Order: sequence, then structure tokens, then C-alpha cells
Amino acid sequence: MKNASRRQVLQGAIASAIIIGFNPAKQSWVTSASAASGFESLPPLDGILYTDSVTRNAAADDFGHLVRCYPSAVLKPGSVEDVVRIVRFARSHKLKVAARGQAHSTYGQPLIEAGIVIDMSSLDTIHNINAEGAEVDAGVLWSQLLLASLERQLTPPVLTDYIELSVGGTLAVGGIGGRSHRYGVQVDNVLSLQVVTGAGNLETCSRSQNRDLFEAVLAGLGQCGIIVRATVRLIPAAQNARVFLLFYNDLAALTHDQRWLIAQKRFDYVEGQVVADASGGWRYMLEAASFYTPPDKPDNHSLLAGLSYIQGTQQIEDKSYFDFANRLAPTVAFLKESGVWFYPHPWLDLFVPGTAVNGFVGEIVSNLTLADTGQGPVLLYPVATDRLTLPLFRVPDEEVVFLFAILRTAPPDASAIAKMLADNRTFFERNRDSGGYRYPIDAVPFSQADWRQHFYPVWGRLVSAKRRYDPDNLLTPGQGIF
Repeated sequence: MKNASRRQVLQGAIASAIIIGFNPAKQSWVTSASAASGFESLPPLDGILYTDSVTRNAAADDFGHLVRCYPSAVLKPGSVEDVVRIVRFARSHKLKVAARGQAHSTYGQPLIEAGIVIDMSSLDTIHNINAEGAEVDAGVLWSQLLLASLERQLTPPVLTDYIELSVGGTLAVGGIGGRSHRYGVQVDNVLSLQVVTGAGNLETCSRSQNRDLFEAVLAGLGQCGIIVRATVRLIPAAQNARVFLLFYNDLAALTHDQRWLIAQKRFDYVEGQVVADASGGWRYMLEAASFYTPPDKPDNHSLLAGLSYIQGTQQIEDKSYFDFANRLAPTVAFLKESGVWFYPHPWLDLFVPGTAVNGFVGEIVSNLTLADTGQGPVLLYPVATDRLTLPLFRVPDEEVVFLFAILRTAPPDASAIAKMLADNRTFFERNRDSGGYRYPIDAVPFSQADWRQHFYPVWGRLVSAKRRYDPDNLLTPGQGIF
């Protein structure tokens, strides 16, 4: 041993710390160094189960940086079979399990205390792309899928504004974007899924096969199964995007024009924001895009005809289709470089009834300050609900609803965070009482009674699916639903 190299010593230390089993009596993992009688052997894995403090600490946080839960282990699977094996092993030892994509939720939704986190980022293979769809692992990022599909002049119908999110992650919640008025949300564009249920079974499901599981998993917040592979629809992609930023002083004029545009399907993409006015206060921005492939070009006059924006303030720019889809990349790079990306994010995301949007948003904006937002964006845009087909994606019962999102960045100050969370709850309740819902990636304190109300009248369907597919209530406890 005196002559052992540093590498040999390190290799020996790693080998002595390999997880080989679980001690049910002590509720602790067993390494080769601590092995003794009375433990259950870990099934053979293609990937690695980590119990070191660095890996566990990284999995104890999400993008919100508001909740911390320390798992006892983190699996980085090497195969779909690893997910099956670890869920079965966890079930036999009554350990909770949560899948983790990019953890872009903001209130601890993918976190777990003393259970097993499955880091899905290691399952990142694009298996097939054709004119109908793409078969991809759940850990594939939408940006990766988009780059690959554009090589065949294809694109997913709906992309979220930030495309560095995982396919499995957004399909567990919905996946909304500026084309949702035409194509629904991302879950509405799924052809089939492979799912590992809480019972440890690998199932294939679609609208025609195991439909109850399909509808329980898409926008099901991880309660009935872990998405390990998805086949998502693709449509022809244009080469370019002409982007229009149109400014308004009046909220009602903005929402009127937004409704009109999605009814006419005049633009391919329609969103909007509440933006700070240089002279103080707020004004409103309609963001729209028309996609095209030369030699065809959009007709600006026809696209803008009849709109009530402030003449002379419009900004018009042509971009490649990918650059438009990836337009947040420079901002994200700046936020990461400055450190602001890693600040707390007590976001608020609400679906507001179209009949209530002007009064609801107008009242909030009249009292909103830049400090309340941390200079984060405030989104406001319409969605036609006839495009939404999945029962667990909950929105108001109206033809048009509006996503209203205050994507707050908080200073690392407990009192400021507490105020933002309290405001979020107040705004949620006010919207709920008008028939509104929340988009549950955000930071709103929620009780089990709130969840029952959220899923009504399909709460019974979710409960039945939970009992069937996750009978021991292992999956995704961070949501606090069951």
C-alpha cells in the first residue's frame, strides 16, 4: 500500500462506496464498505445510484430556490429498465420516488425528502424522426428535438418560450406557448407514451391504447407514472419568422386585438406582455409572429390592418425560425453570468377567464411595481380552449382564457419572498373565485383541499387512476396532492 498510486487509492475509495443494497431496519443504503447481514441487494443497474452529498444536494433544489428537500439517493439511469427496477425496489421498501427533468418548477414540485430522485437527463436519445412524429426519451430537451427535426424541415407544433426544458418535464404539466391558440398545449400533441407506473410496470399508452393511463399521465403532475419515452407530433416548419412587437396604452384594446387575432388565425404565434413604461407605470405589448419560407413573405399591411396599437411604436424584425424559438438564450446567458438566474423565483402563473381578464389584470397592474416583479417579465396572452383535449390540464370553462404570469425574481431576502408568496396566494384566490385556475409550475401555497377543487370535476378520475397505477402513493410527493 505504501507504493500505491493516488489513482489506485481513489479507485479503491470509490469501489468501497458503491451502493449494493438497502437496510430496511435502519432505512439506510448499504455500501460495499459497510456491508453486513440483513440488507436487501440492489438490483443490477445500467446507470448509477448516487448517495454522495454533492449529488444529493444538487437534487435538493429547483429553479424556484424556495424549497429544499434532500433525497436519500439519486438515480442517473442508463436505461428505461433502470427506472422500472428502481421503482419496484422503492415500492418494496416504501421509499418515495420523484422524476426530475430540468427542475424548472418553482415550488419544490420535483423534490423529495429522504426518497429517490430519478434524474431523467441521462435518458436523452432521439430514437426516430419522420413526417408524423418524433420518438424521444423523456430527458431530451425541446431545443435538441427542434434542431434535429429542423434538419427534416419539421417542428413540434408548440414550443414553450424557454426551450431548454425536457420533453418529459413539460408533458407532465402541459407545456404552453405562443402557438397554443392553434395547436393546444404540448400534451395535446402527443401520439403515444412509454410510462413506468408507481406499481413498477412499463406500459405503452395512447388515445387508443390504455387511454386512462395516457390521460392520467399527460398534465398529471407525475402522480400516476413516470414518462420515459414519448412520440410527439411534428408539422412542417417554415424557415423564418417575422416578429411584430406592438405597443398599447390600454389593456382592453390589447386583449380585444389578441382575441381577434387568434379567432382569425392571422398570425402563427400570439403572445403579449405587461411592460414597464419609460415614463413610469406600465403599458402593454402584443408579440406576434408570422412564419414563412422565401420566396413567400408576410404582408405587413394585411397583418396589421385594423389593430389598435399605438401607431409609430411598432417594432418589426425577421429572424430564422430557430433563432425565434431560441430567442431567450441571450437573456438566460446574461442572467446566469450575473447570478440573477440563481435567485429565488416565486412565480405566479394563472389561467384567467376571458370575461374577467380586463378587470382582474387591470386591478393587479394598477398596484404592481417593478420591485414586486424583481424586473421579471409579466406575460398576458390568449388561448382558445377548444384546442385543449386532456382532462387534467385545467383551465376556465370559457371559449378564450388568458395566461397571466408574473415571473418574479426575488432578492435573497426572507421577508420579500414571504410577501411575494402571500401576494401569489391572494391573486390565486381572487382568480379562483372568478372561475380561474393556476398553471401548477408556479409558487402558490396549496392544500389538498385546493387540489380537489383544482381538479374538480375530474378529481374522481385522478383518484381512481392513482389507486390503480400508484397504489402505494410513491410518486412525486412534492406536489402535495395526495
